[in-house]
Amino acid sequence: MSKVALLTAGGTGGHLFPAQALAHALNERGWTVHLATDGRATQYGQDFPAESIRIIPSATPSVKNPVVLAKAVLKLAKGYLVARQTIKELKPDIVVGFGGYPTVPPMLAARTMGVPSCLHEQNGVLGRANRFLAKGASAIAASFPIVKGGEGLEDKVTLTGNPVRPMVEEAAKQSFEPLSDEGDIRIVVFGGSQGARFFSEYMPGAFGRLPKEMRDRIRLIQQCRPEDLLKVKVGYRELGLQAELAPFFSDMPQKIADAHLVICRSGASSVGEIAAIGRPSILVPLPGALDQDQKANADVLVKAGGAWVLEQRGLRPNDISDIMEDLFANPEKLSAAAEAARAEGKLDAADRLADLVEGLAKPLGDAK
Repeated sequence: MSKVALLTAGGTGGHLFPAQALAHALNERGWTVHLATDGRATQYGQDFPAESIRIIPSATPSVKNPVVLAKAVLKLAKGYLVARQTIKELKPDIVVGFGGYPTVPPMLAARTMGVPSCLHEQNGVLGRANRFLAKGASAIAASFPIVKGGEGLEDKVTLTGNPVRPMVEEAAKQSFEPLSDEGDIRIVVFGGSQGARFFSEYMPGAFGRLPKEMRDRIRLIQQCRPEDLLKVKVGYRELGLQAELAPFFSDMPQKIADAHLVICRSGASSVGEIAAIGRPSILVPLPGALDQDQKANADVLVKAGGAWVLEQRGLRPNDISDIMEDLFANPEKLSAAAEAARAEGKLDAADRLADLVEGLAKPLGDAK
């Protein structure tokens, strides 16, 4: 009989992609994997290698709005009952949570039902849902050293890295192609799995400030929200800039591998995949985050020499264009940053996490 793992994650790419990577690693070891998530997973979870995908009721509490808070608590309570029933049915040997409030009901159910559990934290700051669940988890796996939120939990933490999907592992086999003096300059711009209005509004102005001879060499791939596509397309057409725009690219790891420079947010999956593939990046952390987790993620690559970070607040178009112009005029800086980023990548993170999970799981002889 194969062992059974119930993975649970919020329904965005940042949570689902590392869960997907672990699922592949466990499947290769003969495990049966199930996924518990929320309704948002339909876009990012279509290729998830799970025996079944269970939708668990969940909501994000808001302490600012008592009505929203009460509704969220009720929905999470309903999710807890559904999660208990799911665990009774599937009899998992372990439950692994990847963050987001949809993980709260399954992880709490696992704890009260005596099932071993493991949390994976993608960011350098422990997320709110993970912070709530951390004390009850059997172990915590971390992508980066946890700089905030892990106080008193050090004995539970194992640094595994952020698991990357098989398509990222494949893209990582491609060496960085140094930028030539007169060849194409390949740039990828994206805002994470849900896109970013900021880059749609900001980047046309930034590219417009580059010298024309440099701009003419650019071959751009940019993720845009559907409602921004036409405006951005017109802006780049007026600049004479060759751009491929879309709301979502299913082959983003390969596009990153083909790039000379990546410009994006610094969510954990983005930083982990850029490092694993080994590409230079300009990172603009999502502003307004309570714990500044994206800033902590970006700092890892910046300190290694693999990235440049710019804060969005007060950012002017020439702030990025000045960096781009310097890098394209001095391509050896891009090559050095690519090498530094790759040195931070952990391509074996999925196997490290799978090792931890197998060590925590109930022994085969245990009754379920």
